[in-house]
Amino acid sequence: MNVMRMCIGLSLLAACGCANKNQSADSTSSTKMTAATMPAARKASANAIRVDAGSAQPFVDAEGNTWQPDSGFTGGGMVNRGNIQIANTQNPGMYRTEHWGMNVFSRPVPNGRYTVLLHFAETYPEITAAGQRVFTVKVENQEIKDLDVFKEAGGAAKALVKTVPVTVSDGKLDITFTFGEQNPEINGIEIIPQ
Repeated sequence: MNVMRMCIGLSLLAACGCANKNQSADSTSSTKMTAATMPAARKASANAIRVDAGSAQPFVDAEGNTWQPDSGFTGGGMVNRGNIQIANTQNPGMYRTEHWGMNVFSRPVPNGRYTVLLHFAETYPEITAAGQRVFTVKVENQEIKDLDVFKEAGGAAKALVKTVPVTVSDGKLDITFTFGEQNPEINGIEIIPQ
């Protein structure tokens, strides 16, 4: 019951544009999600688009959702880290692959409102502390400035999910990645119609 209340609370925070305490004044209304709150958001729509970044194969998660192989990115490369342990998730396999060094992700979608879930985990062995990889992500007009996955997740190999409510009015959902310290990286993207 408490997990359900947390899910509803985080959904309301995301919908109303309330910022969490980890955000700077000019960042977006994204909200950090935990493994306990993620399943409710994921089951919100059977019409969701799910992309397993860095994977050459489809991925079926613990809730039975099928994720498409890596597509939609401009620039960068893909990597599979192998059978490493990933904390804070029921779907460690999805976080073992990543797309890194990209500039843009774009996907045609009907105009309307969406909740976009961005999945991250710091798995690059040379990132051992906060501040070593910092980059900016912009989903449509919502910016997550100076994202430090290691810092926000509480260390390496820990899943972090950011949720961003957006409105699409040009027939495509665009995500831009701006380099800071090191290359940007992402493990998965979910686009959920509202």
